[in-house]
Order: sequence, then C-alpha cells, then structure tokens
Amino acid sequence: MTTIRQILAGKPDIYSIEPDATVLDALRLLEQKNVGALLVMRGGVLSGIFSERDYARRMILHGRSSKETQVREVMTPDVFVISPDTTSGECMVHMTDRHIRHLPVVEGGRVVGVISIGDVVRTVIDDLRFTVRQLESYIKSGG
Repeated sequence: MTTIRQILAGKPDIYSIEPDATVLDALRLLEQKNVGALLVMRGGVLSGIFSERDYARRMILHGRSSKETQVREVMTPDVFVISPDTTSGECMVHMTDRHIRHLPVVEGGRVVGVISIGDVVRTVIDDLRFTVRQLESYIKSGG
C-alpha cells in the first residue's frame, strides 16, 4: 500500500498562515491556492488548522466579521497529525473516524506536508486498481 511519503513526493507545497492573521486573509489565501485548509503556524511550529468548515461553523453561523476576527480565534487547535510512513489506508481510517478532511504530516517534530481526503481517496483507488490488475493477470496466466 502507498505511504504518505510517496504521496508527498508529488505535493511539495505547504500552505500556512500566522495565528494573528485575519480570517479574511486566510480566506483569500484559500482561494488563491485553491485549497480547503491552511496550517496555522508560527515560526515553523504547528498551532492549528483553519479550514472552510471552521469558517462555516465558527464564523458565518455566529455572525463574526472576517475582517476583525483573527485565525487563532476560530481555528481547530487540537490537530491530529500523521507520519510520512503512514499508509493511505490508515489515513483513510483516521480521516473517516475523526470526520476530518486534512491531515498535517509531521516528521521529527517538523511539518513536512499536508494530505487531503482527495489525495487519500485517489491513492486508495490507484492501489485497488493495481491489485485488480495483478489478480486478473494471475488468473489469466492460470495461477
């Protein structure tokens, strides 16, 4: 099964924002980078994650101002992280069980990437297709 390290090889960028930035700044960055979440980091240290879901649930529903609210006020502070050696299947289980769509990848205390549910689903499907082709080949060869 594919590991997160293999997925990250094709995803070099990590998009982040400072905790003191405004939510409006975060929304602009989400739109600019066409992503659904940003890591909230200060000095290279992960302090949370800010996602479209955080915006919908903690801003819109509470009538808060995006220009006046800081990211740290509405981010998800307790972030579940994975290592690069985690498999895509394990990631899918964690994401499904925890109802999360983005996972920071940490190695040696340092953030080395972010994986989205889309990355994981694509990889799991590719792994399953490979397995099916292998089985078909084995069956056609007569075992």
